[in-house]
Amino acid sequence: MMNANWRLSGPERPGFQRHNLRAIPLAMVGLGCLLLLVTMSFLAAPRQMPSDVVRSEHSHMAQEHDDALSGDRPVTTVRPISCEKLAEVPGKTVRTVLVDFPPGAHTPRHRHPGSVTAFVVSGVLRSQLNGGAIQIFTVRQSWFKPFGAIHDFAENASLTEPAQLLAVFITDADCGPLTIFE
Repeated sequence: MMNANWRLSGPERPGFQRHNLRAIPLAMVGLGCLLLLVTMSFLAAPRQMPSDVVRSEHSHMAQEHDDALSGDRPVTTVRPISCEKLAEVPGKTVRTVLVDFPPGAHTPRHRHPGSVTAFVVSGVLRSQLNGGAIQIFTVRQSWFKPFGAIHDFAENASLTEPAQLLAVFITDADCGPLTIFE
């Protein structure tokens, strides 16, 4: 004779244990993002910094760089990779994108609708957050932008080499625009 419980699933099934997914802390999401970034760091081959990279400590060089690019500057291209609702964090979504920076590309002042971790996959990027110091990021380096932070600019520091970054966003539960220009 067949067991009468063979059709039961979920809480009706004998021995079923309900797991409270809401008890998983948001830190687990952060650990998952960190694991993704560490994995990507092993995949990205280190590169030498191109000779035309503008270093932030030389403001006269930054001005020359800006003057050289004052015409039509290339823009970045954002390629979505994923957009997944976080079941353990109701109302939130994790989104992953690749951002391509052609040589000399520039993204003007903007912000994002959530927190962001950015990881340089290739090339060299210049960036400034909240009016702070201009920073240079090379392959396998990353930075974090908390919700509400103003990104004064991000640009490819090289006029000859492309650059690429991987960005992981934690946003409200929609897959809308990720960049809000100021």
